[in-house]
Amino acid sequence: MKAHIGDHIVVEGTHIGDQRRIGVITEIEHADGSPPYRVRWLNDGHSTLIFPGPESRIEPGQEA
Repeated sequence: MKAHIGDHIVVEGTHIGDQRRIGVITEIEHADGSPPYRVRWLNDGHSTLIFPGPESRIEPGQEA
């Protein structure tokens, strides 16, 4: 998985009742775009460090 700052990460729920989470990647730890990523979650504005699993995907961010 490779990402850029400004891309969105989508994490699908893995259990019944889990909701999809969408966040904006704000920091990348490695120059090649590999995880982990610092993400600001859109639903609550909280920022976390994430090591994405198989339930995650990257979507390109908006061009400025």
